[in-house]
Amino acid sequence: MATFAQTIRQSPEQLTSYWEFLKEELIPYPGRAALVGRMVMAATLAMLITMTFRLPYGAYCAVYAVAISRESTHITLKTAVTRVVSYSLGAVYVLIGTTFFVDDPLLRLLWVIGTMFLTFYAMSAMSTFVSALDIGYLIVMTVPLWDEHISGEQRLEATLWAVFALTISCVLAVVVELAFEATRPGNDLLRSIADRLTSVEAALACYGTGGAVDQATADKVARLAMLGTSRLRRTLLTSNYPRDYMEQMGAVVALVGRLVDIAASLTHIGVQVGGDDRQRIRALATSIGSIRAELLSGKAPGAIDLNDATEPASGGVPLLREMEKTVLLIPAAFSSDGSINELEFLASDDKRMSRFLAPDAFSNLDHLKFGLKGGLAASLCYIIYNAIAWPGISTAVTTCLLTALSTVGFSRQKQILRFAGAMVGGFLFGMGAQIVILPHLDSIAGFTVLFVAVSVVGAWFATSSPRLAYFGVQIIVAFYLINLQEFKEQISLSIARDRVIGILLGLLAMWLVFDQLWGALASVEMKKVFASNLRWLAEFERQPLSEERKSAIERSYFLRETINTNFDKVRSLADGVLFEFGPTRQQDLALRSQLRQWQPQLRMLFLTRITLFKYRLQLTGFELPAAVRASQLEFDSRLAVVLDRMADRMEGQTPAEDHDFKDAFERLEKAVRICCSEGPQRSMAIELKTFLALSRTAESLVMSLDNEMLPRKIGQQCASAVKELPRAADIAANQVHDSA
Repeated sequence: MATFAQTIRQSPEQLTSYWEFLKEELIPYPGRAALVGRMVMAATLAMLITMTFRLPYGAYCAVYAVAISRESTHITLKTAVTRVVSYSLGAVYVLIGTTFFVDDPLLRLLWVIGTMFLTFYAMSAMSTFVSALDIGYLIVMTVPLWDEHISGEQRLEATLWAVFALTISCVLAVVVELAFEATRPGNDLLRSIADRLTSVEAALACYGTGGAVDQATADKVARLAMLGTSRLRRTLLTSNYPRDYMEQMGAVVALVGRLVDIAASLTHIGVQVGGDDRQRIRALATSIGSIRAELLSGKAPGAIDLNDATEPASGGVPLLREMEKTVLLIPAAFSSDGSINELEFLASDDKRMSRFLAPDAFSNLDHLKFGLKGGLAASLCYIIYNAIAWPGISTAVTTCLLTALSTVGFSRQKQILRFAGAMVGGFLFGMGAQIVILPHLDSIAGFTVLFVAVSVVGAWFATSSPRLAYFGVQIIVAFYLINLQEFKEQISLSIARDRVIGILLGLLAMWLVFDQLWGALASVEMKKVFASNLRWLAEFERQPLSEERKSAIERSYFLRETINTNFDKVRSLADGVLFEFGPTRQQDLALRSQLRQWQPQLRMLFLTRITLFKYRLQLTGFELPAAVRASQLEFDSRLAVVLDRMADRMEGQTPAEDHDFKDAFERLEKAVRICCSEGPQRSMAIELKTFLALSRTAESLVMSLDNEMLPRKIGQQCASAVKELPRAADIAANQVHDSA
């Protein structure tokens, strides 16, 4: 208790941190208002339809109209179809099970317990977590129906109504997205390409004025470079575009991805732009803007005239000529002159086989453990609310379902957000409206205004980062469950009370059962993922291993996506560590602080490697002399060994020291200088100096990280961090920004 009290003790620094956190999470960003508007519109339509036609489960219909994914129209449609199928499967399971067990209370209880186990097992073992969650949610919604003393016909009808209501929510969400899509230029693919071109254009505009790239633009370019083009290529593969158009757009995606990679590299190596180069950069930015506008308008970009594209930059601006050549190739992608043959393979990709279950669904005991502890917690809640005949607190089972995550920290974070959202949506908005507002409303129009107002608040929170988004969803859920359960103004305060008590019961069961049985700590998983990412980076350094260029590039796409995903995992797990308590809390927080300091350096190394990989492939504009190429292979190999050695240390091993890395870079530097002094072309010298600058950046980052990860240094940093606790731990628990 002392540790917990110490953690929640407030101070002026903490209050300031809370305020900064809310400001950063709630600040408008491009597209946020439109996204909130679509969410609220779909929910309002669901409310009006269910209230007008008196359809059961109106609250769930409105909730799911808000909660469906809106990353793109294609993804929304795909998610809607998947959810309808999941709801149908859940209903079929319930109907088949109750057919055999509904008449015997003991058998029905055993069936419910088994169902809870299977639900949580599926959440862990199925390849698509959302599908398993949707099936489980339908089951949790309808199982209480079969405990009521009503006829079998009424139970069947109510179960089918539940599926119908959730299906309506998906249909409304898709309709709203399609209507909004019709008002915007281009499509999801073209808008994603345009967004990348806009970022590159903004970075070039900064260079064109002689200044440095502002931090917001640099961060966006870096984020897009790490994200890569995998999602765009998958969008192409799943589209029904004509084959010729798919090949053309595949080449455009590859070229735009190359532009983003080069722009990201420029922001890290430092660029001094001279007068003549400024004019070239401004012309390049203008050409990119022209291409972006033509793509969004549905036209094939016209030919671009960059007269200096064949000349090296007079001021030695790195990779400027490569960017110009890349921009010139974009209009050529829509011609048939064969000028982009080397990019044609990028327009196609092998479709990955979709799996219903994870590859280790029946061999990994963690799935079984997850099912047992989740099923036990949910079954305990089910038995309790039936034993005391209080069906209103059945939200306890839903709480178990929605807050069961892979680590203790993740689960507690979601549990706290669920409880806080229920308090705000249930007591503040729900009960507050029942006491102050609803007695004065006499029409559906007045209630619609109230409904929209609360929905806007909840949706605005729901469009925050994952740190706060679930809080907004729970505001909406609590308010809807109170006011959309019946087809009249809800003036009974018992509903809000029951919902919150049910959530508290679910949280208690999760803390006492789920978190105690085979609990996986976020701190342990964070360290494991960080070490794994070091090994993935080491493998990326060794690429390409295949002599076939197509295979090599496809492998690089996989590695980039995996590494970027792991960066996000480490950041999310670091948030979860804040919600874990115990004897090792201070050491875990110290480790969290260290990993968050190392993450930005690894990200910069990753971005640098993305461009250096193009030299390894010898792409057009990135060719190296044979001597430099041989030295690069040696340097990359030694760098990969150092990264593997770091991973060994993170995993508690004692790796052998490697003193050849520094010598490998010196040999690379010597080879570059020899080629620069002997080469007759000035452009080659500039390109080699750019390559050397990128390699030097990679070398300095790896040497710095290797030095900081020495066991002696780690021990000193841990001791220093622990001395700052608990005050630093309290502040860290409320910080907004992850410096990574």
